[in-house]
Amino acid sequence: MSDLYTRIQTAAAFLRERSARAPEFGLILGTGLGDLAGRIEDAVAVPYGDIPHFVESTATSHQGNLVLGTIEGRAVCVMQGRVHYYEGYSMEEVTLPVRVMRALGAHSLIMSNAVGGMNPHHRPGDIGVMVDHINLMGGNPLIGPNDERLGPRFPDMSEPYDRGYIALCDELALDLRLPLRHFVYVAVAGPNLETAAEYRFLRQIGADTVGMSSVPENLVAVHSGMKVLGLSVITDACFPDNLHPARVEDILRTASEARPRLEALVTGFIRRAPRP
Repeated sequence: MSDLYTRIQTAAAFLRERSARAPEFGLILGTGLGDLAGRIEDAVAVPYGDIPHFVESTATSHQGNLVLGTIEGRAVCVMQGRVHYYEGYSMEEVTLPVRVMRALGAHSLIMSNAVGGMNPHHRPGDIGVMVDHINLMGGNPLIGPNDERLGPRFPDMSEPYDRGYIALCDELALDLRLPLRHFVYVAVAGPNLETAAEYRFLRQIGADTVGMSSVPENLVAVHSGMKVLGLSVITDACFPDNLHPARVEDILRTASEARPRLEALVTGFIRRAPRP
């Protein structure tokens, strides 16, 4: 039994003692979006620091709780804030919660994040779905010995974000009269923001948005057989020829202002998503 497999099972057993309900969906709530956890019914919140082998988030606005309960009558396991590679944690530590969600029973992962927007047709406050990604983080949580109980050695990445889930989000957005963009996301290690030359490069290689998370969690979810939906809020404009300093308080405010629209999209998705 591998050390990773043992850690996953230990954390999952601890959480089953707090809630016997097996989740259908895992959710990761990104920067400024942790208040979505307020929509969870019958909620049981467990601080990351209490869960065996979990590490604690040090990022601004990330509360650091795993919340078990229901949304729209469907069982969920929600990360109220994530941990990041730039905090000094290993890729395995960053992605362990996704492994545990899968071990608890979750068949799908819904991720949200706050991103910088590089596409000149997009503006701060826009919400979109991730349709693809580029990994420039310099690391990968799947490197190392592979445990076949967790997933295959060479997972296919032709559909990192489920096309059926993207189509459902498009339908929901029409019903809600909510503009919804499609993003190609590039992940970098951080924690510094990018230079003008770096933004220009990232745009030229095909990215619409940039951030410091989400790709490791996606890789582990796909490896474990989960379907993934990625939702993003553009919180700052990253146009290299008109670049201004990004202020954390502005980023958090923009994410907070987008929260009601993102909340409506997520709850509607959970309500209408097909059962496996």
